[in-house]
Amino acid sequence: MRPTLAPFPATRLRRTRASAPLRDLVQENTLSVKDLIWPVFVVEGQATRQPVASLPGVERLSIDLLVDAAAEAAALGIPAICLFPYTDPALKTQACEEAWNPDNLSNRAIRAIKASVPDIAVMTDIALDPYNINGHDGIVEDGVILNDETVEALVKMALAQAEAGADILGPSDMMDGRIGAMRGALEAAGHKDVAILSYAAKYASCFYGPFRDAVGASGALKGDKKTYQMNPANSDEALRLVERDLSEGADMVMVKPGLPYLDVCRRVKQAFGAPTFAYQVSGEYAMIEAAAARGWIDGEAAMMESLLAFKRAGCDGVLTYFAPRVARRLRAG
Repeated sequence: MRPTLAPFPATRLRRTRASAPLRDLVQENTLSVKDLIWPVFVVEGQATRQPVASLPGVERLSIDLLVDAAAEAAALGIPAICLFPYTDPALKTQACEEAWNPDNLSNRAIRAIKASVPDIAVMTDIALDPYNINGHDGIVEDGVILNDETVEALVKMALAQAEAGADILGPSDMMDGRIGAMRGALEAAGHKDVAILSYAAKYASCFYGPFRDAVGASGALKGDKKTYQMNPANSDEALRLVERDLSEGADMVMVKPGLPYLDVCRRVKQAFGAPTFAYQVSGEYAMIEAAAARGWIDGEAAMMESLLAFKRAGCDGVLTYFAPRVARRLRAG
């Protein structure tokens, strides 16, 4: 039970806010560079940079430049980056075979980064949408997203990424049973130390638009993703999904999007105590950047405050496009 406060003026809660040293002493949560995972976009080419208009300051990078970016991130103390490919539309098919091609763009990027920057953890995305002519995370037949056939494809994708040297696999597809299938296949193939950070509670959100621009998926989607991504009205369901994924072998779990779902982050952490992450998604980033560009908010302050909110909600870490800027800010003190 909380202690009963003495009556005013014996209790003046402003006392511990009176100076910076006192505020530091009683601060309950802190943000560290070790809390950050940096999502990055990779594109074919050499010395290629492609700005993403809807994500100011974010670029698609060719593998050579991405290796340099990974080295910079490691030097800043960022522990992990997460790769997302911009796939040539000519490689997108109904069956999504490019997803498990050992020499696809993502797998080449994994190998290049691990060869040059071995100390940074490389996380990947496991879903079929970058390779799917229909824009969906799963295989589509007659307008229906097929669960079990998709899981078979995702297992092949996971094995290809593990063989390439990925440290963390990030299944973002939301198919039923995929974590258990991947974990079993990884163990059988000798990849027992490859971690799975499951997108366990991924919502059918309107906040993903700029990301779809970045990976070239805007306009490709036929229909919506509501048959496999979660209803934004639900939070009990999120706990069921997290419990299932942990029981199937996930090492860490994620809530996506982030700020609109802080209540879910808190519930997940309190219920399971497992490593819990949130994705500060593209729409969240873009809103802060757009408001800051118009002078409506202090962008740097909003960046830091938004990330601290994840820590207060119980998250162990955050995927955020702000990661390098935050790392420099924290280093500068």
